[in-house]
Amino acid sequence: MAEAADFQGMTPSPARRWLRRTGALLAGAPLLAGLLQLPVAASTSASVKASPAEATSSGTVGVSLDSISPSAPTDGDTVTLAGTVTNNGKQTVTAAQVDVRVGPTMNSRSIIDTVAERGAYQPGLDGQPVGGKYVKKFSKLATGVSQHFSISVPVKELDLGSDGVYQLGVSVSGRTAAQSWTQVLGIQRTFLPYQSEEADTATKTTYLWPLISTVHLRAETGSDAQQTPVFQNDDLAKEISPGGRLEQLLSLGSDLDVTWVLDPDLLASVDAMTKSYRIQVDDNTTRAGTNQAVAKAWLAKLEKTVEGKEVVALPFADPDLASLAHNGVTGSLSHLKDATDVASSTVDTILHVKPNTDFAWPVEGAVDPLIVKVATSAGADNVIARSDSLRETGGLAYTPTAARPIGGGTTAVVADSRLSTAFQGDMTKAGSSTLAVQEFLAQSLMINLQEPDKQRSILVAPQRMPSASQAQTMAKALTALQGGNWSLYQSLSAAAKAKPDAGATTTVPRSGYPSSLRKQQLPQAAFQDIQDTQDKLDNFQVILTDKSRVVTPFGRAIDRGMSTSWRGRAAAGDTFREGVKKYLENLTGLVKLIDKSDAKLSGRSATIPVTVQNNLVQGVDHLVLRLTSQQPKRLKIGDGRYDEQQIQVSGEHSQSVKFTTSANANGPVTVVAQLYTEDGQKYGPEVPFEVKVTEITPTVMLVIGGGVLLLVLAGFRMYTQRKRAAARQAEEEAEDGPEDEGASGVNKDADSAVDTENAASSEDGSAEESTEPEADDPEQPSDPTPDTAPESTGPSGTGERVDR
Repeated sequence: MAEAADFQGMTPSPARRWLRRTGALLAGAPLLAGLLQLPVAASTSASVKASPAEATSSGTVGVSLDSISPSAPTDGDTVTLAGTVTNNGKQTVTAAQVDVRVGPTMNSRSIIDTVAERGAYQPGLDGQPVGGKYVKKFSKLATGVSQHFSISVPVKELDLGSDGVYQLGVSVSGRTAAQSWTQVLGIQRTFLPYQSEEADTATKTTYLWPLISTVHLRAETGSDAQQTPVFQNDDLAKEISPGGRLEQLLSLGSDLDVTWVLDPDLLASVDAMTKSYRIQVDDNTTRAGTNQAVAKAWLAKLEKTVEGKEVVALPFADPDLASLAHNGVTGSLSHLKDATDVASSTVDTILHVKPNTDFAWPVEGAVDPLIVKVATSAGADNVIARSDSLRETGGLAYTPTAARPIGGGTTAVVADSRLSTAFQGDMTKAGSSTLAVQEFLAQSLMINLQEPDKQRSILVAPQRMPSASQAQTMAKALTALQGGNWSLYQSLSAAAKAKPDAGATTTVPRSGYPSSLRKQQLPQAAFQDIQDTQDKLDNFQVILTDKSRVVTPFGRAIDRGMSTSWRGRAAAGDTFREGVKKYLENLTGLVKLIDKSDAKLSGRSATIPVTVQNNLVQGVDHLVLRLTSQQPKRLKIGDGRYDEQQIQVSGEHSQSVKFTTSANANGPVTVVAQLYTEDGQKYGPEVPFEVKVTEITPTVMLVIGGGVLLLVLAGFRMYTQRKRAAARQAEEEAEDGPEDEGASGVNKDADSAVDTENAASSEDGSAEESTEPEADDPEQPSDPTPDTAPESTGPSGTGERVDR
């Protein structure tokens, strides 16, 4: 039925039109017969080899078709084709003429592929010129010189019969000095989709419009209360500024019926730019960012644009699902779950719209069972695949509906590979852009013509990060598609719920993941680094009094470390992940033990101080400081080998902790100080130091005690002697009077009697002790004994006076 479409326009018409079309068909009948007998699903088409002269001359003049307006005409329209012709040969072309050629209708999507790739001019297959006044003539085309052309042809003059996709060409014919006859010197082919009226059953088309960028924010933030964000460079500001890639995607998409696919990390990064932020200049220098107004304007426009539209949020930072599936390590899936959980809240907070988080989008829609398992592990029930991965094996002669149940309650929404890759090339040149638009429209219309009475839903999932020129081309094609008569817009969620075709493939291929994509995957080492960083973060956060200042920025940095955007930028990805890990290590290192010098311990017990320093802005808690003796038989810490104490230190403060020790033997002992979290995990490096112990034995203690006792007794003797001397002097002064003060002798017997009396008085407590030492008494216990007789213990003699 589809093949017969080539001849559906052969109804009676004016004689000139009939003769022209008949001549074209007769001339190319054998070639067309071979072409149209190809199977619909064939990937190649028969072609006719041109003669050597034709093959050589057909590329002499280059033709660029820069615009076709309208792209999908209907009855009553006038088609305008504009472009340039350039003489690439070595001889001047004379009597040059640009013609518009209309070839036969296409009867399959594979035929469109073949025509798009065809090179040299091929008589019969490239149709006949419209002729008449619809030409552009040049007297000559000089070597290397380009000439502009524009030809407008009413649709009725193009001899379009039935609805379909027509081959359209612009050719240049002329003469050269070496070949004086007129011949085709160059041609550019494209397609003209023609649907005169609205299709009875329009194709429902879903087009994803991605707003995704690379990673821009660093893990580092300012130490101020606002935690000022730091950007790797100023590229994001360029992308959202007028004329930038993201600004154009937003502006172009605002006028289209599309499903918006957002990376929440992009929104979070632009939102961070609306406030105070810094730009990294080098390893040690940042500068203030100045694009707050640009960021605010872009977000405000996006919020207004997506109001009432379907918004699909990818997991935060668009994690590489295939890399996770093929190279992930234990714990990797937890990061995907975390990235999914934060996606919805991020979009809702910034854009005030509730996004759909039920879709996972592997790179280029390539799937295998592992990828599907990972993609749905975080809660998504739908996987966006592509038809060149989930290939049709049921022999369908038409493109089936996108939705496919693939088991386990999961739906694969299969994007059409031809439509999805239509704009991946270089779209900066007008000619390339125009050809891409026309081929996209041709493929879309052909899908509708395959089964015109069968309702189908088609998904288009373009490249994740289209360039500005690619976005412009996409918008041009979508504008034409939405203005055409064969397609209707459908949201992604509606496409996922569409009734599947019974004969469509539902089995996910177990192998065959493209090697080109596998080479770009994140290596296993990358996920191991990510997990090591997560382990350090888990160990760090338990001691913090304000976890959000660290857990939130580092959690998002870890998500960014496994972003799909690192594909093709392996070195940059490694640098980013290493930077996150080092920054976390620097932060954890701000809580540490101060290095301790060796200590000396004299005596049986003493205290050893250990200092914990906290250079973080916030306080730390739930830390345990343990002091351990390596030789507990020689030196005990507390009651045994080690002792530990709870630690709590305010921000930017230090705290010293004292441990009680006891020594049992002398000699050096190694002591180790180590911080632990409350769950027993080591925190930071240990600090060893040496304690030199001098043991004090019981014998030594007795000797020292005896010496002290002797000193006390000697002091007491000196004290009593001084008392006696003072008393004796007072007695003499009282008996002799002032005139006897100069006497030179002292009666030793009297002295002895006085001493005896003084001693007796002292025992009774009735006589005062002398406060002055005797002249002949020794000053220290080791001094010589004074040359005096022993004191008399008898009663006092007559005439002796004793002061009471």
